[in-house]
Amino acid sequence: MSTSFKQFNLKPFINDALAELNFTTPTPVQEKLIPVIEKGKDVIGQSATGSGKTHAFLLPIFDQIDPDKQVVQAVITTPSRELAYQIYENAKQLAAHSDQTIHLANYVGGTDKQRQLEKLSNEQPQIVIGTPGRILDLVNTQALDLHTANRLVVDEADMTLDLGFLGEVDKIAASFGDDLQMMVFSATIPQKLEPFLKKYMNQPVSEEIPVESVISPTVDNLLISTKGQDKNDLIYQLITMGEPYLVLIFANTRSRVEEIHNFLREQGLKVGMIQGGMKPRERKRIMKQIQRLEYQYVVATDLAARGIDIDGVSDVINDDIPEDLDYFIHRVGRTGRKGMPGTAITLYAPDEEDRVAELEKMGITFKPKAIRNHEIVDSYDRNRRKTHRNKKKKLEPTMIGMVKKNKKKVKPGYKRRIKNAIKRNDEMNRKIEQRNEARKQRKQKKQSSQRYR
Repeated sequence: MSTSFKQFNLKPFINDALAELNFTTPTPVQEKLIPVIEKGKDVIGQSATGSGKTHAFLLPIFDQIDPDKQVVQAVITTPSRELAYQIYENAKQLAAHSDQTIHLANYVGGTDKQRQLEKLSNEQPQIVIGTPGRILDLVNTQALDLHTANRLVVDEADMTLDLGFLGEVDKIAASFGDDLQMMVFSATIPQKLEPFLKKYMNQPVSEEIPVESVISPTVDNLLISTKGQDKNDLIYQLITMGEPYLVLIFANTRSRVEEIHNFLREQGLKVGMIQGGMKPRERKRIMKQIQRLEYQYVVATDLAARGIDIDGVSDVINDDIPEDLDYFIHRVGRTGRKGMPGTAITLYAPDEEDRVAELEKMGITFKPKAIRNHEIVDSYDRNRRKTHRNKKKKLEPTMIGMVKKNKKKVKPGYKRRIKNAIKRNDEMNRKIEQRNEARKQRKQKKQSSQRYR
């Protein structure tokens, strides 16, 4: 029996907002955690990128907000500006359907702090969304008052930890009153995060939503060896094959992002670029252009892997394998969302074989491909030689008999004795081969001398 959002008994305006989005059936993370959050319990929601985590916490927050109280009631922290903007837009869509005004505020670095301070002196927002640094800055200046709030969401907690923002989030949490309800959402829960969770969470309900595969089954995950070819040219070929809707190209460094961006522009393509060295205003402008689909191609560093949330990303290209392998999942997670088909292509050099193997150990499977005559064609399995080398050497019949005989006896040390016997047998065979080879050479030498007498 299929479920619907009606089962949560949310306020009518929330159902209207969901209808506008064509959201009818809750995702697994929403179905499991919305009722728990409604009861006021602490939660740890661990699920894959694109699983609907944002609405899993936004819906109960909006359902329980009191529009008549003009005080801060909920705070949502997120490690990147792009994610903060994304959640803010989702929150604005929900608030727009409410008969009573719900005051929202988005506080991120690089924005006009003075203007925010002036506005806070007149009124406090009911829901705060932003990056930890700016939120804490406003709290420290005593402009933003959090002691009235009782709900704190730490979104993308693993990324918050990786980027070094956990200290700020800790201080934000300490600004709350005693009845804090904390909600932590993350694709992974690293061990280093656990002391923070234990400090603030009271018997949290932890839900890890399993997935059939590490990446969406609707994603065609391809692997292409560069074999010394020019990567810029390979990327150009890949993105101009067929008619992709929107292509995200990820690279590890700002300089590499700029190099790819400049090369593709030189080929006459309209290409967007998102990387950490850009000014906040410029990054915000480009993000809005991407949202409006003004670019068919976007080159980005990993900060955008969790900040670009567009359902229509048709292709993801990895210029290289990320240093932090978890980011591979976040990159590929930009396509194949909500059951839509997508293609992910990873380029790798011969010296990156071990990195590919590590990804495979994480449960990621690749289809080996190559580019020939401007087409993507099947290639060979990169492990084929290894498999061939690892074939077990056939034992001689006498040795097979000895192994069977010793196995039946099952006496202590039989494995070692068999191993030593096989070793002695190999040495004996090698000596026989050497003697035969020596006889053969002596014979040939004798025949040769007789021929020239």
